[in-house]
Amino acid sequence: MITKLVVWALKARWGLAAVVITANLSGLAVIVTELWLSGFLGRIGADWRYIIMLVSIYPVVGFAAGVGLAVRDRTVYFGWLDDGRRPTVDEAHRLLRLPIAITTRALAIWLPGVIVAASMLSHLTAHNSLAVTAALFTLGALESAGFTFLIVDRLIRPTIPVVSGVLGPTAHWSSSVLMRVVMTWAVAGAVPLLMLIAVLADPASGAPDRIRAAIYLAGVSIGAGALATTILARSVATPMRTLRRALDRITKGELDVRVPVGSTNEIGRLENSVNELAANLGERERMRDVFGRHVGAEVAERALAGGVDLTGDVREVSALFVDVTGSVELSSGLTPQDFVAKLNRLLAIVVAATEENNGLVNKFEGDAALCIFGAPIALRDNATPALRAARRIRDEVTATGELDIGIGVAHGRVFAGDIGSDTRLEYTVIGDAVNAAARLTTAAKEVPRRILVSGAVIEAAAAQERAKWGLYDHILLRGMPEPTACWTDVETAPTAHGAEPDTDTDAAAVSAIAEVRTATTESPS
Repeated sequence: MITKLVVWALKARWGLAAVVITANLSGLAVIVTELWLSGFLGRIGADWRYIIMLVSIYPVVGFAAGVGLAVRDRTVYFGWLDDGRRPTVDEAHRLLRLPIAITTRALAIWLPGVIVAASMLSHLTAHNSLAVTAALFTLGALESAGFTFLIVDRLIRPTIPVVSGVLGPTAHWSSSVLMRVVMTWAVAGAVPLLMLIAVLADPASGAPDRIRAAIYLAGVSIGAGALATTILARSVATPMRTLRRALDRITKGELDVRVPVGSTNEIGRLENSVNELAANLGERERMRDVFGRHVGAEVAERALAGGVDLTGDVREVSALFVDVTGSVELSSGLTPQDFVAKLNRLLAIVVAATEENNGLVNKFEGDAALCIFGAPIALRDNATPALRAARRIRDEVTATGELDIGIGVAHGRVFAGDIGSDTRLEYTVIGDAVNAAARLTTAAKEVPRRILVSGAVIEAAAAQERAKWGLYDHILLRGMPEPTACWTDVETAPTAHGAEPDTDTDAAAVSAIAEVRTATTESPS
């Protein structure tokens, strides 16, 4: 209900005037009722009509002036709303000053009336105290002004998101939580109690009149206090509840959360801060995702956790290298877009097979890829997943029939860490195992099974995986001083569902490994 009235007051041309008039008439009504209950009006005498007419001259003039100024304020402060546009910077700043501006002007209109009315009533009536009369009118003016401030401050609250969109995170002292609390205390408690003191201090009032006035003021204090406190509590509790829910969602990873900015006080700044927090975390996650796509999720986490220092260590890893056969001929026969599409489909297979076997795709080198098992995350057995990944890549690429590849796998100690400078770092692995994997890949392109692995990989793998590989040949790889024992996977005939595996093949593979170990041990150095 309150929200609908506020929206109406913002849209209607006479809305602001109606709000200001209501606030001031409520203050005047409190004063007149209090004077009547305290017996003041009964002491005016027979000429009460004449006296009331004289006293009413200034209130009528002030009322007309207030209405005219309120109508003018509608155009000055809300002209941008009538035009259907965003406010300018000056208009936004002016709107934030509206509550204190209207309250100050209301006091400026009230105070001359207080002086005139108190002086005339004390002069034209007998048995009335000038101090008590002036105090009652002054307190009534303060009550009306305070009520006006709270209402106008509530009135402009729906426009704050638009103002924040123009000014950014902003604040105004008149709308602070402290100012609202003090004003609510004054309207609900301080001013009514001071009016009660003034009534009780009136020597001309009888005991029954004082009791009636005291009961009335107590009722006004309770009613105004309940209304003002409810409005104040809702203005704090509602946005705080929204903020709590937003933070709960942010802690669960929902970084698209935004809360409406409903004020320019401390709560409004907090709402802005929560929105900035969610935006910054979202940007951080986006950068983390982009970073991870370029260097791998594990390397990205390592870099974000460790800072920008050059770090690394020596690791026992298995390196897997994949390269396309005849890429020059392929690229010359296809458009660049088609060739890249083929490569992307190949690399998607490589990435999936590597990551699902706990490896890292360290880098793409044109139509080739280097995959590492055992760094940056250490694995108890990095040879077995490397061999599984090699077989899976070969099988899936062969099934597509788009490209021909060679795969080489080597095992050994390498440096795994960051290289570069303070401004540009890259995580990489350097060592003989990487070089051997690249050389094995070149030779594997001529092997029927398209995979060659070094004996070190077979020795480091689990027995179940070793049984799937057989010695292919001793090959002198480029740059190597001696021939390397090269292994390829053994092609096994498909078995019926539930049949036992071919143990003869497994035994032959294990026997071949033993022969290679013996030959290596007995060869002269």
